[in-house]
Amino acid sequence: MKVVVAGGFGVGKTTMVASISEVTPLRTEEVLSELSVGVDDLNGVETKTTTTVALDFGRITLNGAVVLYLFGTPGQDRFWFLWDELSRGALGAVVLVDTRRFDASFAAVDYFESRGVPFVVAVNCFDDAIRYNADEVRQALDLDPGVPLVICDVRRRDSVKEVLTTLMEYILARASRVQGVVSR
Repeated sequence: MKVVVAGGFGVGKTTMVASISEVTPLRTEEVLSELSVGVDDLNGVETKTTTTVALDFGRITLNGAVVLYLFGTPGQDRFWFLWDELSRGALGAVVLVDTRRFDASFAAVDYFESRGVPFVVAVNCFDDAIRYNADEVRQALDLDPGVPLVICDVRRRDSVKEVLTTLMEYILARASRVQGVVSR
């Protein structure tokens, strides 16, 4: 099953995939260079030195029969053309949010909402970020009340596991509701 990990530039997508993957993750990280000056917005992530230019890929086996394939998207606007390809056939998505830069998350939320792809919002708790409760985050992102929201630390495997479990439960609940409506 394919899951997309999306969000703005520097929100922790590469770290999330690496934290949970049972295989060495495929990364397409490149060093930020002078060419990105004026193109990539480093506000709030000034110490960032690398960036994903195509995708991150990882895998986790849930049980003997169910495997999640994780595809992390690049976060910069100039690589958005890749999102359609990376999202094709996805069961669902995780939208990672950095509370230091809520505005970097709007496009990802809009992307999955407009395509009807089930997604959860995962608020990545950076050490230097202000802590907001779920209601404050929901309001800042103008999230539909039905969209699950999880506070997490993508550096921790157990935290990422909770995010993915929430996504799978949400997908199954939506599928059950749709099946119930169709069979009536």
